[in-house]
Amino acid sequence: MSQSLAGKVAAITGGAAGIGLATARTLLNAGCTVVILDHDAQKLKELASELGPNAHTLELDLFDTEAVSNMLPRILELTGKLDIFHVNAGAYTGGPAVEGDPDEWDRVLNLNNNAAFRCVRTVLPHMIEQRSGDIIFTSSVAGVIPVIWEPIYTASKYAVQAFLHTTRRQVMEYGVRMGAVLPGPVLTALLDDWPEAKKEEALAAGSLMQAEEVADAVEFMLTRPPNVVIRDLVILPNTVDL
Repeated sequence: MSQSLAGKVAAITGGAAGIGLATARTLLNAGCTVVILDHDAQKLKELASELGPNAHTLELDLFDTEAVSNMLPRILELTGKLDIFHVNAGAYTGGPAVEGDPDEWDRVLNLNNNAAFRCVRTVLPHMIEQRSGDIIFTSSVAGVIPVIWEPIYTASKYAVQAFLHTTRRQVMEYGVRMGAVLPGPVLTALLDDWPEAKKEEALAAGSLMQAEEVADAVEFMLTRPPNVVIRDLVILPNTVDL
């Protein structure tokens, strides 16, 4: 039986675009108050006037460790509480390892792993104290199936899965649920380097999903009864052979 999300407060990293923004819209429609965390000040300004009174925005640079560590008081100042934290922000790099740029690898690993884990460390004490809460990672099917053309991205998502499920087992006694949505290819900014013709071809062939489809999966995870956790939810385009 689905549980209502009305009256809950959610915060979403990387919430100004892609899966994060789609999830923000979905949760707002479900009755949540949503705090959108992102580094894009101009986009946040636009969203603040577009999404209505239940949407709040906070500019946050996830590479700024002090800002991340001080994130929770800023959220609570706006909303008074925090029930849902969606660890969504991420970066992508692909290609043969032998041709890769280690500096780019550092950026991807710092965002996908170090910043993400720091965010969880920041909000967990609050959820443990209130003995409830949901933490959802945007992971990837690459976190459970090694994808040959993206070794660094795959490694980052395997690390997400390892952190998520060890921590999940530490905090479940406090009523805190942790899980991951693991999508296959999604039409987001991570595919900005794809030629438009390739994107259109993939959409027509059914090998790309829309961000809204991932957001629907996140809503499903959050609306399960309190005694149920969706540990991992893999969603794929039906034509992807994985």
